[in-house]
Amino acid sequence: MKQKDDKYVGSGIDKTTNMSYHEINFNIQYSLFDIRHSQSPPFETREGKGMQKFDLEDRLVNFSVSITEVVESLPDTRLGNHIAGQLLRSGTAPAPNYGEAQGAESRRDFIHRMKIALKELRETFVWLKVIQRKHLVEDVTVLHQTLTENNELIAIVVACITTTQRNLMARKTTNSEQGMMK
Repeated sequence: MKQKDDKYVGSGIDKTTNMSYHEINFNIQYSLFDIRHSQSPPFETREGKGMQKFDLEDRLVNFSVSITEVVESLPDTRLGNHIAGQLLRSGTAPAPNYGEAQGAESRRDFIHRMKIALKELRETFVWLKVIQRKHLVEDVTVLHQTLTENNELIAIVVACITTTQRNLMARKTTNSEQGMMK
């Protein structure tokens, strides 16, 4: 239920950016590859054919490291320990899940593994918001950067899944059209 003094609860507005979740996803989707304007923690890039290309695996590994920093800063209380365990599991899982997706046996397998990574990223986002709202860490800078990176990674993974699904459907359509011509 929405509290009178907290305009963000139940509003669909991210408290850290004061933007709607739709606006955040829209902005992220259209600025994914604009590394120069990224507010997320630094990540490795590789040169290729005249343009910079980010490495999602490196970015997910760096995200896992950020999660461990947040976990280490949580208080040694019953609540802090519970959240630390949950956050450590969900926050470090996307990188190896992405690694598994890279070795997928089919596009469907890739989509399935990416959806698992997405699920873990979304769970992590919720735990980070609990930490933020409960004021469980003193240094909110790392928490804010991790939340921002988490949100960007969610948008990237959603885009990967959507693109792969669209390509899979286009391939099916092309294959069925070719079958009709025979």
